[in-house]
Amino acid sequence: MTRWQEMIGNLVDLLPAAPATVAVDGAGDRNALVADRLAEALDPRVLVTTGPGWRESRPDALVWLRLSPGKADGPEHQADVVIDLHDPDWPVIRHVDPRLADRTRWYLPESRAFFAVRAATWDAKFGDDLPAYAAAVAEAALPTGGTAVDVGCGTGRALPALRAAVGPTGRVLGVDITPEMLAVARERAATLLLGDARRLPLRDAVVDGIFAAGLVAHLPDPTDGLRELARVTRPGGRLVIFHPTGRAALAARHGRPIRADEPLSRGPLATATAAAGWRLDRYDDAEHRFLALATRV
Repeated sequence: MTRWQEMIGNLVDLLPAAPATVAVDGAGDRNALVADRLAEALDPRVLVTTGPGWRESRPDALVWLRLSPGKADGPEHQADVVIDLHDPDWPVIRHVDPRLADRTRWYLPESRAFFAVRAATWDAKFGDDLPAYAAAVAEAALPTGGTAVDVGCGTGRALPALRAAVGPTGRVLGVDITPEMLAVARERAATLLLGDARRLPLRDAVVDGIFAAGLVAHLPDPTDGLRELARVTRPGGRLVIFHPTGRAALAARHGRPIRADEPLSRGPLATATAAAGWRLDRYDDAEHRFLALATRV
């Protein structure tokens, strides 16, 4: 099965049942290509249209094909489904309105698909972030000889710093859902596990420190995700929530404003960490990075 077939199959499961109207827009002459593939897979009673006519016709679902992130007030942010066509051979569902489907139905396969095609070039694009990762790990003050886990480790940019933090008697694990990312991470000294952050392949209370870069905000339910991180962490263990870019700069890069209800906004994060068994000790949302530190209670 090709990535196109996989993505179309996932999309069909998310769209309204027949009879319905689905509009496809956002990518010019590529709209018809996606619409044709979708029409072939859908019930014949589902009408698939293309182009900006959806503004007047009010379809049951709008599928937006994203070639690059759109503006905050643009049509992409009105869409029920957003498909990333940055790489036209590797389409990925990036957003589904909750009224169509709970995010847990598409989070895992589409997240894997998004990162799989980017794994080989990830470090070349973001390798300058390594000092920021090392600084964030250092500020967490992880115990020498402890066990540290990088959840959502990607290519393993935090693994060397975690190894330095826990020392030669400590243990470092990297967990990620994408085999292609882990293949790149093998170059760094750690034990690597293929696993979902929502169901970690670890026993209860065995971890002294968890590093989570770019993870929490992307989980279908951040509180449940934080609760799973707490499950595997010993009382007094540390959680590092990190991103090498501050929230304002990252939002601007994606053409949208920061919202007060986002998972990493101070209020929602404080509420979620407390509900999940953490004490939020530090919250630092600077221009050059995001860093939150919490302790397992």
